[in-house]
Amino acid sequence: MSNLFTPYQIGPVTYRNRFVRSATQDWLCDENGVTTENQLELYKNLAAGGVGLIITGHAYVSHPFGRAALRQNGIVDEKQVEGYKRLVDTVHQHGAKIFLQLNHAGRQTLPEIIEGNMPVAPSDRLDEKGNQIARALTLDEIERLKEAFEAAAMRAKRAGFDGVQVHVAHGYLLAQFLSPFTNQRQDEYGGQMEQRTALPAEIAYRVKAAVGRHFPVYAKLNTTDGISAPVQLSLEEAVYAAQMLEAHGIDAIETSGGTARESRLVMAKPGILKPEQEAYFAPAARQIRAAVKIPLLLVGGMRSVAVMESLVDEGTADMVSLCRPFVREPALVNALAAGQTKATCVSCNACFNPEGLRCSYSGPSQ
Repeated sequence: MSNLFTPYQIGPVTYRNRFVRSATQDWLCDENGVTTENQLELYKNLAAGGVGLIITGHAYVSHPFGRAALRQNGIVDEKQVEGYKRLVDTVHQHGAKIFLQLNHAGRQTLPEIIEGNMPVAPSDRLDEKGNQIARALTLDEIERLKEAFEAAAMRAKRAGFDGVQVHVAHGYLLAQFLSPFTNQRQDEYGGQMEQRTALPAEIAYRVKAAVGRHFPVYAKLNTTDGISAPVQLSLEEAVYAAQMLEAHGIDAIETSGGTARESRLVMAKPGILKPEQEAYFAPAARQIRAAVKIPLLLVGGMRSVAVMESLVDEGTADMVSLCRPFVREPALVNALAAGQTKATCVSCNACFNPEGLRCSYSGPSQ
C-alpha cells in the first residue's frame, strides 16, 4: 500500500494516514466566534471522509484586535471552549485527529471588524494616499500578545484538541514580524532576521512550555510573501525562521506562502489542472527539509496521488496538506484509497465565500 494511506506518527500522536486538511476559514461560526451546527457537520464529513489530521480555520487569540473576519472562530472565552469540545468529540468519533490553528490578524483586518479600532502591526502602515491604516504595537502590547497565544493554547488543550498550530504565514501578524515588507521596527523585534524572528520564536517557546512536551505544537510558516515589492521575505530568511522555530520547541512545520491581502493567488493558485502545476511550494520545502530535523507538512496545489506519493517517498514532505479539494470532496481520502487517482477540484477559488465555505463549481470534472 502507498505510504500515503498508512499510519504515521509525530511525537505522541499517530495519524491514520498522511493526509492533512490544511487550515481553512469557513465563515460558519456564530457572531461570537462559537462553533455552530453547520461547522459540526462540515468537520464530521471531513473526518468520516478519511482525513488523518484536520487543522481548523484560524482562531483569533485576542479580541477585538486579533480578529480577521466577522464570522471567524475565536479561542478567547469559555463559550468558545465549550463549542470546541463538541467539535473535537465529533471528529474523534470518526477516527481523525484535530488541531486548532492559533492566529492574530495584525494589519489584515478592518476597523469595522475590530470594533472601530485601528488595526495593529509590527510598524505603522500608510495607504497609497498617506493615510495611516495600522499602528505599531507597543512593547507592552507585545508582552500581552505572548500571553494571549499562551492562554489560547491552554484553552485548546482543555477543549480536547490533539494539538495546536501557530500561524506564522499568509501575512497575518506573526508573518508580518518576519517580513521586512511589514516590519520596520528599530527595537529587539525589528531589523535583521534574528530580531524579526524573535517574536514568533518566543511565542513558540511560551506556548510549548505552557502545554507541555506531550501536547504537539506545530507552525505554519511562510516561505515567501509573493509580492512585487523590492523588499520582502526571502527563502533564506524563511529557512532561518524554520530553524529558530525548531530550536524553540515547534514539533512540525507546514510550509506555505503568500499573503491574504497582497498575494492571495500565491497562496491559492488557480487552474491547477496538470501534475507539473502541483506542489508549488515544494522547492521551498526542500530547502527547509535540508535545514531542520522536525517533520514537514506541505500545502500548495496537491491534486494527484502520484505527485503526493513522490513528495512523501523522496522525503520532501512527511504529510501532505490540502484545502480546496476537501471543500469539493470531503470524502476525498476514502475515494483515493479506493482507486481514484486525483482530486476533481479545478482550483477556481469560488469556494472561498464569506457567506459560507462551499464548492460553487458546476462545470465539467477534470
